[in-house]
Amino acid sequence: MAIIRSESILEFPTENYEPKNAVSPKKLKGEVVFDNVYFSYKNSRETLRGISFNVKPGEKIALVGESGVGKTTIIDLISGFYFPQKGKILVNGIDVKKMNLTAYRSRIAVVPQEPTLFNTTVKNNIRYGNTAGPEQEMIKAAKEAYADEFIESFPKKYNQVVGWKGIKLSVGQKQRIALTRAFLRNPDILILDEPTSALDAKSEHLIKKSLNKLMEGRTTFIIAHRLSTVREVNTILVLKDGQIAERGSHNDLIKIEGGVYKSLYDLQSGFSSE
Repeated sequence: MAIIRSESILEFPTENYEPKNAVSPKKLKGEVVFDNVYFSYKNSRETLRGISFNVKPGEKIALVGESGVGKTTIIDLISGFYFPQKGKILVNGIDVKKMNLTAYRSRIAVVPQEPTLFNTTVKNNIRYGNTAGPEQEMIKAAKEAYADEFIESFPKKYNQVVGWKGIKLSVGQKQRIALTRAFLRNPDILILDEPTSALDAKSEHLIKKSLNKLMEGRTTFIIAHRLSTVREVNTILVLKDGQIAERGSHNDLIKIEGGVYKSLYDLQSGFSSE
């Protein structure tokens, strides 16, 4: 099965990392514009239909909605993994299609819900995809992510091997490794896929403190599964059937009787109170 999967991946066309006359940004202000974006995956119906929004530098945007409504697709489009069939996506006023993708993606960091770790040392896992820079920067990043406290307790510290998929680490420790990667990358655009959803109370407290520090001054997109985590973002985009059904702050959206956001919030609040 692994060979079959590998062969199917190798059949994908190679990405054009550097289109003709490509722009290679050294820094992004973080302004992101979706202008009437339509997108569909191969042989499927439209996932996004007429999506438009404007994010100013440093703003925090939450993407909310049931599974399959297009939250992850929006993130993949921002990252340049796909391009829209209609409409434009502009970052710094430049169409993402015209970006040098290697340079562009180097200014983006992702903290996923389930970090990918390898059977190698803590140091190599932190430096994954970002091998440059002195070791002191890595240690500083680990302190900012509150990862140094458990790394320093290991017999081999940063040279400790974490096992296959990080099996020797707890869920919270894995997330703090992922946060350390993000701090070390020092991005202009930050993407968070609800990284606190499967944590114990202590780990969640530390990671929230670290996330608040990481988000400072950075344009941040949050894929929100638990609506209790998005109360303080600038704007919530509520997706339904591939479109933006509602947008606004938590306080605005919770007042819309029969609204999509209010219905989701009431449902989650009901479960949490039982």
